[in-house]
Amino acid sequence: MKLTPLQNDRAAGVLVALAAGDALGAGYEFGAPLPDGVEVTMKGGGPFGFAPAEWTDDTSMAIPIAQALLESASDAGAPFPAALTTIVRAWTSWAAEARDVGAQTSAVIAAAGRLASDAGRSKVRAADFSAAAADFHARTGRSAGNGSLMRTAPLALAYLDRDPAELMAAAGVLSALTHADPDAQEACGLWCVAIRAAVLTGRIDVRAGLPLVSAERAALWLERIEVAERSRPRNFTNNGWVVEAFQGAWSAIHFAGLSASGPAHLRAALKEAVRGGRDTDTVAAIAGGLLGAAYGYTAVPFEWRRRLHGWPGLRARDLMMLGMELGRGEGRRPMSWPRAERQDYSMWSRTDALVQHPQDAGVWLGGVGSLARAADLGIDALVSLCRLGTLDVPGVAPEDHATFWIIDSPVAEDNAHAAFVLGDAAAAVERFRAEGKTVLLHCVRAESRTPTVAALYGAGVARITALEALKDLRQVLPGARPNELFMEVLTNNTGAA
Repeated sequence: MKLTPLQNDRAAGVLVALAAGDALGAGYEFGAPLPDGVEVTMKGGGPFGFAPAEWTDDTSMAIPIAQALLESASDAGAPFPAALTTIVRAWTSWAAEARDVGAQTSAVIAAAGRLASDAGRSKVRAADFSAAAADFHARTGRSAGNGSLMRTAPLALAYLDRDPAELMAAAGVLSALTHADPDAQEACGLWCVAIRAAVLTGRIDVRAGLPLVSAERAALWLERIEVAERSRPRNFTNNGWVVEAFQGAWSAIHFAGLSASGPAHLRAALKEAVRGGRDTDTVAAIAGGLLGAAYGYTAVPFEWRRRLHGWPGLRARDLMMLGMELGRGEGRRPMSWPRAERQDYSMWSRTDALVQHPQDAGVWLGGVGSLARAADLGIDALVSLCRLGTLDVPGVAPEDHATFWIIDSPVAEDNAHAAFVLGDAAAAVERFRAEGKTVLLHCVRAESRTPTVAALYGAGVARITALEALKDLRQVLPGARPNELFMEVLTNNTGAA
């Protein structure tokens, strides 16, 4: 499916924001609700001892879904059932080494393995999982845990160009691999339809899927949604149940949206979800999938993306790439950004600009050609404002490479959150410098994006206005000419308080 630049951003944001919410909640899992005002951070720890910024089972189970659906998009002959078998085999391998597997999911994986024992556990099929899940539901009558809702977001990206009714049905099938209860299947469907709508339109509408269930069930879910909107996450004391996890995630989004919008809404809602207590990582992960769909990758602050990581050895950039390629529906694209090894800027002139920041000699400002000199200059942190191939990056640690999506355009609609992204990039420079790192800040030609971010950073360093900082920058970068939109951002910045 051909997506607009903003839809690409939103597709890329689904998995990244899901993982950010997951990692944010990991250190607070099973704890009591937190008072308002208590800061929530990616501190790690919790009952399973996760590292800071490490995601948990929520994201780890979502990744095989994304990977299998992406693979099936690459192979027109691979139907959805084949993707399901790929998914359950990946889950089986993951569960064998995971620290945290939900009780119901663990029971189903074990039972499915026994069903497949004659062929060997590596040959387990989706049908084995579905049979084990149905048996679990029949025996216990209690199979409405939140384990399928927490991982469901990638499915929505694979159905952007399909009828929402097909997505609702597929979500039920995917849920029933481990969670056969109708509440779980419908919760997954409603959340997926909302994610699909958010990626396509930028609007959050959790009611979008209600016409796709029976009138009786739609009335029940509408009542549940309205209860969530009159509540806060802390009011849902049984959020291990899929219904209260759904309500907790939606109440976090709704409550935070009363006083915040855009990237601020995303951050506030995920923290609100975590402050609700108990199954914090799952509720925040569920909320993150929908918030990322509405606000995009650009709305997730670098502070959260910087060290975000987890099974199977992936980082935020990998999740961004998975989401964007899955949303396009064309499979892996090894010759295109962001998967391409090289980004070709050979048609551009004057890419070799390289000067020191007038307010801080530890910050270099350059065009994309300056990357070749990074090692000679002792650069150990990089702030990139343009696209790079996977092999274009000089030898800096992944957590010391800050990437930002910002298009050099004076049209406000071409960038989802221009002021936030530019400010976040300046904050990344400041953070690296506080750690004693030498920083290279660059775009393609150091003419618009780079001087804008450099001016925002310089304003804070010198305690002057951003326009005054830009005047100083033009002494070393005579070609600095931020576009009209960026100039508006600089004009509205009056310097450090």
